[in-house]
Amino acid sequence: MPNYQTPGVYVEEIESGSKPIEAGATNIVGFLGIAEKGPVNQAVLVTNWTQYTKLFGGLHAGGWLAHGVYQFFQNGGTKCYINNLAEAPKPKKADAPAKEGDKAAAKEGENPAANEPYEVKNPDNIAKLIIGKDEGVGKKSGLPLFDEIQDISIICAPGVTDPAAQDAILTHCERNRFRFAVLDSPETLEAGIDTMPMPRDSIMGAYYFPWVQMYDMVADQNIYAPPSGGVCGIYGRVDGTRGCHKAPANELFKTALGLKYNLTDAEQELLNPKGINCIRDFPGRGIRVWGARTISSNPEWRYVNVRRLFCMVEQALQNGTNWVVFEPNTRDLWKKITRNITAFLLNIWKSGALFGDSPEEAFYVRCDDELNPPESIDAGYVVIEIGLAPAKPAEFVVFRVSQKTLGDE
Repeated sequence: MPNYQTPGVYVEEIESGSKPIEAGATNIVGFLGIAEKGPVNQAVLVTNWTQYTKLFGGLHAGGWLAHGVYQFFQNGGTKCYINNLAEAPKPKKADAPAKEGDKAAAKEGENPAANEPYEVKNPDNIAKLIIGKDEGVGKKSGLPLFDEIQDISIICAPGVTDPAAQDAILTHCERNRFRFAVLDSPETLEAGIDTMPMPRDSIMGAYYFPWVQMYDMVADQNIYAPPSGGVCGIYGRVDGTRGCHKAPANELFKTALGLKYNLTDAEQELLNPKGINCIRDFPGRGIRVWGARTISSNPEWRYVNVRRLFCMVEQALQNGTNWVVFEPNTRDLWKKITRNITAFLLNIWKSGALFGDSPEEAFYVRCDDELNPPESIDAGYVVIEIGLAPAKPAEFVVFRVSQKTLGDE
């Protein structure tokens, strides 16, 4: 309290003691790939497809980035950062003298490339471009460029199936802790469906199969495209309407006109336990994402929505409790921390993200003498323990039906 010396009336502003914790956005995607034009090795925020085409051009055969971003916005995505990995074009050599046959074709106005089949392909060195370099401030490329942007919660590289690139993306998400990777399977299977290659074990990624058929405006034809961009849009759509605690599955895949492979229940029985999320075509219900598993062997983190819910909660706690640092480490501080976190988790429970008929069943918050003994306080620590009971998806719905006789009650 200030030391007043002159008689009079003084007005003091005091803090209410309530410091609400807010959940951040969970649907902002960081896209990696090759664009037709535009800034290179810069994280550019894009909020709609028209804005993307103005900055980076449209669909083109030099990479799958534009196809993924198009599917993203068509499926409900709202915001994303684009990292164009295109390399500067190499100087062309002097053209060799044209042959007589080529001259004749040129005179007739023929284009030899027009007869070639339209094929979209990422460059062969895409893994190297994604891994990128970190040479200090202002000299980053690839994945390290996204380290500077805290808003990104999903990482996607459309059409990138190289194991080294996928491993780098998963490592990036694990290191940043609050990010989740959406990965593509190969377009074609070399052998049986049981031999499909898998990314390495990780709680921070999901894997989707097969590729989907979409309309390419530039080629004016239907092509098969990687599903990751559209899946990220579905993540955003579900987050906006239900929340990240809802599994992004049993959701309609817009822009999908068909599938590279139409799977049966028996075939999905082989893929689902491995963590391969299938996209399937159901008569009368359309093409839907029909899986919600991570690629982790840890049963605690089996489901995508559970992992993303904890990412959201942990990030909100980290950002919303910065005021605690350097405060006097007393029981009064412990009570304030407990009160603010309890209020935050109460809203999470009311949204349906936690299992339990009461807040006591759904979560707990502890910050007491047992967790904070004198030696811990002397070391400058304040320890808070939080337990959550996440609502897990009803993946297998079982109806038990039997005949009822007249004598049964």
